[in-house]
Amino acid sequence: MIFCSYPYAQYQSHQLEIDEAIKNVLAGKTYILGQNVADFEIEFAQYLGVKHVIGVGSGTDALQIALLALDIGLGDEVIVPSHTAVATVAAIKLVGATPIFVDIEADYYTLNPQCVERAITSRTKAIIAVHLYGLPANMQAIMGIADQHGIKVIEDCAQATGASYKGKRVGGIGEIGCFSFYPTKNLGALGDGGAIACHDADLATRIQQLRQYGWDNHRVSQEVGLNSRLDEIQAAILRVKLRHLEHDTQKRVNIAQGYNVALSELPLKCPKVREGTTHVYHLYVVATDKREDLSWFLKKSDVFAGIHYPVPVHKMPAYIDNLLQEYRLQVTEKTVTQILSLPIYPELSHSEQEQIISAIGQFFG
Repeated sequence: MIFCSYPYAQYQSHQLEIDEAIKNVLAGKTYILGQNVADFEIEFAQYLGVKHVIGVGSGTDALQIALLALDIGLGDEVIVPSHTAVATVAAIKLVGATPIFVDIEADYYTLNPQCVERAITSRTKAIIAVHLYGLPANMQAIMGIADQHGIKVIEDCAQATGASYKGKRVGGIGEIGCFSFYPTKNLGALGDGGAIACHDADLATRIQQLRQYGWDNHRVSQEVGLNSRLDEIQAAILRVKLRHLEHDTQKRVNIAQGYNVALSELPLKCPKVREGTTHVYHLYVVATDKREDLSWFLKKSDVFAGIHYPVPVHKMPAYIDNLLQEYRLQVTEKTVTQILSLPIYPELSHSEQEQIISAIGQFFG
């Protein structure tokens, strides 16, 4: 069977280094906010080209803490795509703010800047730009709109670690960048984990306090904070994987290029790459009106594709009241009926990819 993603394969590919890193943590006797977390924060900041990185418990926590650090809460509005992992929107609700859903660009599946501009009101405090599937959103347009209206931009980089926009890695373009290290991610832990990136030293200090009860250096809570810490074992694993990230990303790109060539003549919409960006292919997402039939055919061929995401967040019961009638999400609602994520991960073999391509060819043949 070939799965859409397979994090165990990445553990196997770096097993000796990961096992040694875990062994050293266990022997080191410090398990929370120790040297591995501190070193990973420095190393990841250098990789991203930002001044500060703060490790936290998950990507959702990263978004929630980012919103709190920007003083966003009850009565505030945050513009966000509905076509995203639900965590993006959950974080907005968790701080008491209101998500304002806007539509996406049909070619790239990321925020449509024209829709963003139309959705801004006097209550808008932030835009969450989601770099979906590994492709950066249109940050030049989004940042221009935000600057014009005096609102903040948070980058949701959960699926795009290592991607770049006009020479800058995502996570260092807006006020704050948020990362997830869920095991399936391009830079994945072997459990939950996340990080927050920023350039501003005062903002970084506040984020550090918010991740741990709002404590100052004397463990006195200066404000209400969370308990959201990246633990030492996950940090040690991430330090190993970070050393291999560029090589693993190139493997993803090579696999994507193989799909591009093999599927170009079929009635499928393959991923497009925005000019001036690099795509890191967290997912390889095709689109077809025959999605359900193709998915079933692949499953019979022992190929398990995914759908990211079958239900847009504004259609979920917990969030359905947040869709304003004047913002119809026509592209989003069409997109979710067509998309299919083909298997892609660094360890996917050439023969496995050929099996996938052959099955798709048989379906359309």
